[in-house]
Amino acid sequence: MILVGLTGGIGAGKSVVSAQLAQHGAVVIDADVIVRRLQQPGQEVLRRMVERFGSEILADSGHLDRALLAARVFGDKQALADLNAIVHPAVGRDMLAQIEAQRDTNSVVVLDVPLLIENPRTGLCGVLVVDLDLETAVARLVAQRGLSESDARARIARQASRTVRRLAADWIIDNSGSRLDLAREVAAAWRWMCSLPPADHDAGRLSAAPDS
Repeated sequence: MILVGLTGGIGAGKSVVSAQLAQHGAVVIDADVIVRRLQQPGQEVLRRMVERFGSEILADSGHLDRALLAARVFGDKQALADLNAIVHPAVGRDMLAQIEAQRDTNSVVVLDVPLLIENPRTGLCGVLVVDLDLETAVARLVAQRGLSESDARARIARQASRTVRRLAADWIIDNSGSRLDLAREVAAAWRWMCSLPPADHDAGRLSAAPDS
């Protein structure tokens, strides 16, 4: 197994890159997908979230109201810490189980993690960063996600800086051009990924929390 971490700032286009890598043949383990699955009705993670934040975080259907929860924890360090303490260990265990399922294969496995720089994992064969300048990222968040400019800038500011991500990268994908340009960038990154040596037997664990 070749294990590569994929990350990028909000608005950089990481999800598009992840989907294109899957088309090339990568096995993608997507942290956001895992989070959404674990926060479905009937899941222990959602039960604990309701226990901590109250049933008002649920829509009438019983599903999580993500916008309401985001508003609840935004700017409240303790609330955010409590939320992370519920969600992150469960996501980490799920992600590690998926890594273990690929451990003895010849697959190129991509860990698609928005906060990979903030929460690094051990033994990665490489780190792939989707890069975009701040102003373009803000403009895309406003145009494509309907965020206000101030909200977009606030969300970007909460993540690792562009400089820090670039310093942590083993390969950088520039997403400032067209979709065709991006496809070429992804194809080049894929060739690099396939050339990497296989991961160590314990690769993929969360550096700051070995038990997760």
